[in-house]
Formats: sequence, structure tokens, C-alpha cells
Amino acid sequence: MNRDLFARAALAQIPKILTLCDRNPHSPTYGCFDRNFWHYKIIDFPSGMAQEFVWPLALAYETNIQNNPYYHQPMIREWVEAGILYAAKSAHKDGSCDDYFPYERAGGAAAFSLLACIESYRLLGLDNFEMLKFFENRADWLANYHESGQLTNHQALIVLCLELLSGLLKTSKWKRAKAIRLERIFNWQSSEGWFQEYEGCDPGYHTLTISCLARLYQIRPDPRLKEVLTAAVEFAAHFIYPDGSYGGEIGSRNTYNFFPHGFEIVGRWLPAALRINDQFLAGMANGLAPCYSDDHIIGHHTWNYLLAWRDFVPERPTPLPRPIGQIWLQEAQILIERRSHSEGLGSPHTTELYLALNKGGVFKIFRDRQLIASDTNFSLLVRDGKKIKNAVAHLIGSYQIQIKENEIIILGKMGWSKQQQMTTTKLILLRLVMLFGGRFFPNLIRKLLQKILIIGKQDAPFRFMRKLTWDNGRWLVTDELKAESWENVISVGIGCDQTSIYVVMSRTFQIHQLQPWLDLTSELPKLTPEQPLRVERSL
Repeated sequence: MNRDLFARAALAQIPKILTLCDRNPHSPTYGCFDRNFWHYKIIDFPSGMAQEFVWPLALAYETNIQNNPYYHQPMIREWVEAGILYAAKSAHKDGSCDDYFPYERAGGAAAFSLLACIESYRLLGLDNFEMLKFFENRADWLANYHESGQLTNHQALIVLCLELLSGLLKTSKWKRAKAIRLERIFNWQSSEGWFQEYEGCDPGYHTLTISCLARLYQIRPDPRLKEVLTAAVEFAAHFIYPDGSYGGEIGSRNTYNFFPHGFEIVGRWLPAALRINDQFLAGMANGLAPCYSDDHIIGHHTWNYLLAWRDFVPERPTPLPRPIGQIWLQEAQILIERRSHSEGLGSPHTTELYLALNKGGVFKIFRDRQLIASDTNFSLLVRDGKKIKNAVAHLIGSYQIQIKENEIIILGKMGWSKQQQMTTTKLILLRLVMLFGGRFFPNLIRKLLQKILIIGKQDAPFRFMRKLTWDNGRWLVTDELKAESWENVISVGIGCDQTSIYVVMSRTFQIHQLQPWLDLTSELPKLTPEQPLRVERSL
């Protein structure tokens, strides 16, 4: 396997990261990576998450690969130092930082950026008392911070930060905080191996948690942690698709995330982890890796790819055939069906179905290792007075499910998609709330926003039925949609990547999303008020 694919993909992002950085040593925002703040001046505070970008730069500085123009360049080192100092300068007095709105005190941004600063400090062999005091201050805040929502990846990030800094400062002051969070991670792991992310399992964020826990195990081996990692890797192996792509709308947070570093660490004692990376590398070689290079999230995968290159295990296991049969992940509510079938005298074909039953039958189907269908079920545009609302089938849970040998049926309600947008009035109101009260209760504001943007759900007056039938070597998909009235429905279709909750790392582009939208709007005038919309496809 060509490990250089990881390094080349990551190094290709460094020019953009440097463009995001204020590199002028005489500037008051020297070292700030939030270009919207320091350059465009279109926001009134810098995102603390952006200071995570010091780590990709530090790793690029140390990555000795042919044609790496950043290797041991003194200015790269200087900009890393400036970035760490700006993280300290822009933090609140308690060490916390903001991400999306003032006085937010965002746990994820604080943990990501602290991890990046600590690792960059260690990697470059820096010696700066001001930086160490900042690290300690932020770690103290993180040790006592408890956010709303169940995001296991954040817990793993915080534990790793505290462990690394404990070693750097030679202190045991966070011993209890680490133990509490690690126990929480263990409790949030399903018996199927996956970790809780808001309302279920997300294979993408799952790999970030693996990456953090693997690094923790590398520092401080522990039998229980090894057991947890083994189960987590075995679960992740289900979601590396036959073409080398990974994750997507099947998961609770709709992400295509793939963090390979943890698999290289675990792969030293569990070869199955290396097979996952090898399959992903094969997908990368064919252009199947998603794009993460927007201004806010570009750093995450850049540093993780460079770490995977650095710690790449030379001896790779032989590939194994993909097992035929059914895998029913009941707690995750995900069904995987792999079937082999022959047509005439030719060689057998393999069809793989990945079906998210907890999302109303969102599915992906692969045939002979190629994607032939990605489907997120019905989506409608509905006129409601002066508003246009979007109803989707993958939002409201408690679906009725029937699983038989050759037939799967899902029945359920549709829900209104979350399409909240900021307005001038809303932004001013949020600023006033945070300035005069919310700054003292940032977690309450976060909880309210989560309810509005992520976990709150409202029924829409439509019901659907999705039936998948295995017939003569194909999946026959039958969809029915029922409405109280079709009068206000102005558009209906089925897309490959429709999502309905706000998640930072979702809605990245991946080449499979070039699948065309199935527009069913022309069928609406043919329907009587009581008649369902029905569509059949053979896949």
C-alpha cells in the first residue's frame, strides 16, 4: 500500500492553511488562523477551533518526504509558535474559547485546539513558560467542563489532552477527571462496539474516537482500553465499503469522516485495523476520499493523515474476502446484507446492501464493488402559507420494521427538515443574549441551539412505506408516500445525500454524490387526494 497518499493529500492542504493564517509579525492578530476575523473582518471574534491548524503545520515541518517544500523551513516553525501564542491571547481568562458565537465556551474547539497546541509544542521541542501556563489553564477548564449532548469523540479528545499535558508538566492533578471521562466513554460504547454521538452511531466520528483512544493506549497501555479499541475497530470494519469509501448518510451525524491514524496504532497488535486503512487507501487512489477543505474543518484530517503516514506499519496483512451473509446491528439499527448470485454461466456477482433502519431506510447498494445506488428516501417541498418547508423521511424515529429472509419493510412518519438560517435580527439577538446573560450560562444556550438545529423533531403530515425485496439477483425497491392532501406539495424527489440536522462535519463533497436526483414531481398532478405516490426501482 502506498502510504504516501496520506502525506500527499495532507500536504496539499498546507497552502490553504497558511493562507488562513495572519503571518505578519507586526499585526495585532499575528498567528490567528481565522481569516474571516483578521482579514475580512466580517465576524467580531476569532474562532478558537482555527488555532488547531498549528498541528498540520508542525507535522508538515517534520514530514521528511520527497518534494515537501515545508520540511524544516524556519518560517513554518515561527508561524506554529505564533499560532500557539495567539490561542493563548484570544482565550477567555478561564482558558476556554469560542467557536460559533461570543462567550460560547465551546468544549470541542477548546479540546481540538489544545491537543494541537500540546502536540505541536512537543513535536518542535519548544520551551515557553507562557504557552505552558495557557495549556494548564485550558486543561483546568476542560477537566471541569461538562457539555450537553452525548459526543463521545469530545470526551476522548479531552482525556487525551489531559493525559498528554500530565506527562508534559509532570503532574497528576487531573487523574480523577481523566478517570471519570474514560469511564463515561466506556459506558457510552454499545455492546456492538460503536460510541454514542448524539442520538446514535456515526461511523465517521467513531474513527476519531478510535484515533484518540489508540493514542491514549499508546501512552498508557490498559487491558480494558485495549478491549474497547478491539470492539471499536471490529465495528468500523463493517463500514469500509467495497470500493474503499466510508461512512456517509448511514450514520447518525451523516459524516464521511475517516481518521486513519488510530488504525495504524491498533494495527500493531490487531491486523484487522490495517486492512481497514488499506481499503481506504485503495479508495483514495481512485478519488473516493471526501473533501474536507473548508475554512473551518480543514485541519482535522490534515494532521491525522500526516500522523498515519508517520506511524504507518510497514508489514501489511493480506486482504480477506468480504463475508457473505447478513449482519444485523440491532442497537445501531443498521442492517448489512452481502449476497452472491450467478447469472447464466458467468462468474458470480456480489451485491452489498447497507440499510439504516433508524433513518427510515436510508441505504447504499454496491454491486461487484461499485456503488450503484445511494438513497436518503423521500424529500418534499411543501407550501405552508408564505413559507416553503421541507419534509423528509429520515428524521422521525420509531419506525415499524419487518425483516424477513428476502424482504425488508420500513413504515414511518415524515418530519420537517431543519433549515434554520441566521438573519441580522437573530444575530443581534444572540449577541445581546450572550452579552447580558448567556455568557454566564453558555451550556444552556448550547443546549437550546442543539434542540433547534439537531435533536428537536416535528412530525410532517405524510407517511411512507419502503420495501426492499431480493428478486432474481437484484434488490427491488418499492416506495409509497401517503399525504392528507397533495394540494400544497410543490416538489417531491429522492436524493443520494439529503440530510436534515446541522452537523459541522456533514455535507462535505464526495464523488458518489454525483448521482442524479430522482425527480417525481411530474407524478403529483396524476394523484387523487387519497392516492399514494408509488415508485418502483430494480437495483
